[in-house]
Amino acid sequence: MQINKDSFVRRRAQLKHDMGSGLLLFLGNDEAPMNYVDNTYRFRQDSTFLYYFGLDYAGLAAIIDIDNDKEIVFGNDLTIDDIVWTGAMPSLKENCATVGITDSRPLSELKAFLDQANAKGQPIHFLPPYRGDHKVWLWELLGVEPAAQIEKASVQFVKAVVNMRNHKDDEEVRHIEAAVDLSTRMHLAAYAMVRPGLHEAEVAAAVEQVACSHRGNLAFPTIATVQGQVLHNHGFIHELHDGDIFLLDAGAELKAHYAGDLSSAMPVSERFTDRQTAVYEIHLRSFWAAVDKLQPGVPFREAHIAAATEIARGMKELGLMKGDPAEAAESGAYALFFPCGLGHMMGLDVHDMENLGEQYVGYADGMQKSTQFGFKSLRLARPLEPGFVFTVEPGIYFIPELMDRWQAEHRFTDFICYDRLAPWRDFTGLRNELNYLITPDGARLLGTVKKPMTIDEVYAAKTNG
Repeated sequence: MQINKDSFVRRRAQLKHDMGSGLLLFLGNDEAPMNYVDNTYRFRQDSTFLYYFGLDYAGLAAIIDIDNDKEIVFGNDLTIDDIVWTGAMPSLKENCATVGITDSRPLSELKAFLDQANAKGQPIHFLPPYRGDHKVWLWELLGVEPAAQIEKASVQFVKAVVNMRNHKDDEEVRHIEAAVDLSTRMHLAAYAMVRPGLHEAEVAAAVEQVACSHRGNLAFPTIATVQGQVLHNHGFIHELHDGDIFLLDAGAELKAHYAGDLSSAMPVSERFTDRQTAVYEIHLRSFWAAVDKLQPGVPFREAHIAAATEIARGMKELGLMKGDPAEAAESGAYALFFPCGLGHMMGLDVHDMENLGEQYVGYADGMQKSTQFGFKSLRLARPLEPGFVFTVEPGIYFIPELMDRWQAEHRFTDFICYDRLAPWRDFTGLRNELNYLITPDGARLLGTVKKPMTIDEVYAAKTNG
């Protein structure tokens, strides 16, 4: 399943309309060597290049010259030495035709084209680079030193791209939903096999095998761990034991590179302990409190606050917090147990367009990101609009190092019962994550394959496995 050629033509036309004038420069990704030039990491094309030009291989750049109504892809055809290693491939011209581009030129002509535009005083817009080779390339092409490139990147260009990519059309939603369904199957494989005596690496391998066997790839490095209080734990170094909570955060992307992103928490034993059950139920309350806020026009920050309020309320029920839960949420005291943001935009990037800046992607004009611990990790806060696709992922974490730091600094003593935290230091953490689309009249859960959420559903998934 690929994106229709007409979609690329329409996207470029919309971008030209929104920008109005100037020259837009797009740098495709190149191969990245692991330890020598011919031994490379798996290639992944730049997502903005994919969005407008759809050509999924290395060694390309493109320009949209709005003033002169030109759309050009620059690249090279394979030499016979290349073909010996890769086999015959379509020509650059043939590939460009599949995405509605009729003007293709050798890569060696790109600098001369840009030099000519510079000489005429034509504005050249480029996006902030996130790869070292792009920084060198921009230096060579435009004479902008790497240290100055973020500052000199075009904010107008960034905002135009963000406004388009933030709003998914029906074709994109179909691709995302297919990736979500495959992601769910990855998680179901974990539910079915998790048990005492296994190793984290065995579960991760089984989960990733599901993606590969369905001709997909990973949307991001898998998190599969019994140490769920470490938010990005990629080590796979622990054995699973009775009484552990196993946390999986894994997602797939298919051929068009749209992502799915799900998290699950499950007992390694047949059942959660009583204490785990209590925390899991609090977590579910926080999840559905956030989902209840998902409406067009409602700031996603309100959904985050709703989840944080329920977590504070639940921690108060356990004797770990005190005071008014809503005040604890607004103050930031909740972040001892929920230090990350509720969710993020999702699309061609699993954290969609994070390379272009969270301030532009997740915050509307006039909104500023907080610098406060907890709130500063809220990647999405802006009012929701039809076409937005994002994750909802509250979690509850018991992080001993964070407890010690906050207690030593006497933080939020009006809300946190530090004298009662000691028995909970070894709880670890848990979370669940689902993916949603904002529609004109509400929100739709994406995916046709159900991921377990309730405790009964979790137990059934383990039993059915």
